[in-house]
Amino acid sequence: MQIGVGSTLPAQNLNVFQTRRASFKCHKSPLNPSFKKPVSCVSSASSTESTREHLSNLEKLIQKTSQPEPERVVKGSANASVETKGKGLFEGLNLSRIWPEMKAAEEMSPRHLNRLKRLLSKTMEYSPRNSLGSRWREYQGCNDWSGLLDPLDENLRREVVRYGEFVQAAYHGFHSNPAMSTEKAPLPRHVALPDRSYKVTKSLYATSSVGLPKWVDYVAPDLGWMTQRSSWIGYVAVCDDKREIHRMGRRDIVIALRGTATCLEWAENFRAQLVQIPGSDDPTQRVECGFLSLHKTRGARVPSLAESVVEEVKRLVEMYKGENLSITITGHSLGAALSLLVADEISSCMPDELPVAVFSFGGPKVGNKGFVDRLNEKNVKVLRIVNNQDLITKVPALSNVCISDRSDQRKEDNLWTYSHAGTELKLDTKVSPYLKSNADMACCHDLEAYLHLVDGFLSSNCPFRSNAKRSLARLVHDQRSNMKQLYTHKALSLNLDRDRFSFPVASCLPSPSQ
Repeated sequence: MQIGVGSTLPAQNLNVFQTRRASFKCHKSPLNPSFKKPVSCVSSASSTESTREHLSNLEKLIQKTSQPEPERVVKGSANASVETKGKGLFEGLNLSRIWPEMKAAEEMSPRHLNRLKRLLSKTMEYSPRNSLGSRWREYQGCNDWSGLLDPLDENLRREVVRYGEFVQAAYHGFHSNPAMSTEKAPLPRHVALPDRSYKVTKSLYATSSVGLPKWVDYVAPDLGWMTQRSSWIGYVAVCDDKREIHRMGRRDIVIALRGTATCLEWAENFRAQLVQIPGSDDPTQRVECGFLSLHKTRGARVPSLAESVVEEVKRLVEMYKGENLSITITGHSLGAALSLLVADEISSCMPDELPVAVFSFGGPKVGNKGFVDRLNEKNVKVLRIVNNQDLITKVPALSNVCISDRSDQRKEDNLWTYSHAGTELKLDTKVSPYLKSNADMACCHDLEAYLHLVDGFLSSNCPFRSNAKRSLARLVHDQRSNMKQLYTHKALSLNLDRDRFSFPVASCLPSPSQ
């Protein structure tokens, strides 16, 4: 008896069947009675039982094919997904048991169009907000996140993604109005936060101590805000929702900082010489000159980043005196580097019992071993989220002038050698079933790619989790050339074109992982 492919396969499964047909020719199915397994195969008892099960499933499916072709049932609006009765042909045959090598791909890949459409949509799918209760200090790093990273604790995953979205809001807040007036002080800026239980209390600005040559204005007069010395770089926000405060176990103060945007910020990034921290009595504590410049320099109409942060945090701590408080600094790229300097500044003027934690995404090295020791002495907890393919996390990389076993020489080497601070959560672009393994440098450093990898991370020896909930819409929009063709082609087949992925820069895409 022959089964016609066109008459038995539902339309949405036809393409999948055709893509697998080549692999079918390479294997003889145990569904064929004429097929004889070699003696070296698995035990005949388990094989016979498995074959009987598949034959039974096949018989049921064949009986269904004699019935009239099912009608499609459309639920909801015209944009809703189309469900077809009688689907599940491959589920009934249980192909992953016949071809074990297909099992991982079947579990990780959104093979069904309705699942892919959901992943490619902007529709939010929230995971539950578990109560952190008395464990909130663990999630803020009181034990350096011991036992929470590998495998990644589901509550910590959600917290990391949530803080990453505060940084996304900082990016969008800047690009909605990047220009600053040199004639008057800036007005308060609206920031669309991803979490409505927080409110913005202060805008933050960073100023470069270097300037561009005057001839740049003649050569490129249209650069505009790209050449301004002072720029909006982030904000301070505080949780003021009673239910969220109860869930988190404390009132949280967040400082979010964006990455590099202007020409002068790029110029500061390349000032990689190590300089002594102002006000430090220890000459061995050194940080990068460019980062320190953006942190400490005052603008013509705005205070320095260090002054603004300390003033606002002191005000909030005094306002909520007597409550459980936490200070969380989060940033990406340049913002990740500045987060460490901000944490060092705050911890110098705050009570010892007030926990200060840093969640940094794709951050470069900031200082030497002396600076790392300084943060440890102040009990500043740092969780560095790092993509193994991200080159930014490996710079600056100044090598030692010489190597010696002498203790005095080792001290000299540590003085001029950059070191990373804190605990590392290592991600890998190659484990994502959606991104190309040879994704370019921009993709590997992209903040949305980071949040995508965090949302799918299970542990260092496990693949990308198949039940990841974060939408792929922004990833397809920003990194289409780095997405695997299977998903970009499916997006086109679903008419999910570029116009559908236009995200307003003035607001932040809510997280499906909230």
